[in-house]
Amino acid sequence: MKRKSENITNSIYPIVSVAAILVLWECLSYFEVVPNFMLPSPGQTVEAFVKDFPLLMMHLRVTLAETLVGTVIGVVLGYASACLMDRWDWAYKAVYPLVVLTQTIPAVAIAPLLVLWFGYKMMPKIVLIVLITYFPIAVGVLDGFRSADQDAINLLRSMGATRWQIFRHVKFPGALPNFFSGLRITVAYAVVGAVLAEWLGGFAGLGVYMTRVKKSFAYDKMFAVIFLISIISLLLIGLVNLVQRRCMPWERVRGYEESQRRRKPAQMKEK
Repeated sequence: MKRKSENITNSIYPIVSVAAILVLWECLSYFEVVPNFMLPSPGQTVEAFVKDFPLLMMHLRVTLAETLVGTVIGVVLGYASACLMDRWDWAYKAVYPLVVLTQTIPAVAIAPLLVLWFGYKMMPKIVLIVLITYFPIAVGVLDGFRSADQDAINLLRSMGATRWQIFRHVKFPGALPNFFSGLRITVAYAVVGAVLAEWLGGFAGLGVYMTRVKKSFAYDKMFAVIFLISIISLLLIGLVNLVQRRCMPWERVRGYEESQRRRKPAQMKEK
């Protein structure tokens, strides 16, 4: 019972914060602190979202397709690079500086060049998403491999284990928390990267929709797209969390044991 009340209390805080932001936003719009056509109220934003819902869903399908393809490629390349850098020291020295270099190039600067090189279809969007998603996965997984339990690795080596067995039983499960942490960052940035690339050129997608409504000064529709992007990002992060719980059931057991350990001193004090 106490645990349920704690969960309910913890969920109240973000609800109150969001409600406070919406009330402040409504007040700013109602009293026209900012002109209404520049800052539409939450009600106007919801109305624009409902009115253009079919059109938004059509553009959303394109953006999600680009996000999915680019994220899968970026995750696969990032994980493979981490495996290579962990396996061979020369690969680490050769590849890691390039991995860091990918993050020194602003996405806003390279996106127009990608559109110029690859045209206005899906290819430049996918390339930009790959560049955005590659770094968190490669660096996170590599750190997970490097922080593996050395005592367990030495034990397996003394028992004659192969590199593949050490990777499977120690390094792979040990790097899963880092992998999912990087994946949460990846899915959040991937949607933004796709919209950014579409903003600079394309035939369909949420970024293209935003450029069109921006030219007609329909800022209520722009806010509707911003809310939609935020919702999609939160849903993708929630999906990653769900997959993580499925792939790492021992974390739930560990969390339950820690909660029980913390509860025992409190129960002793009550007695």
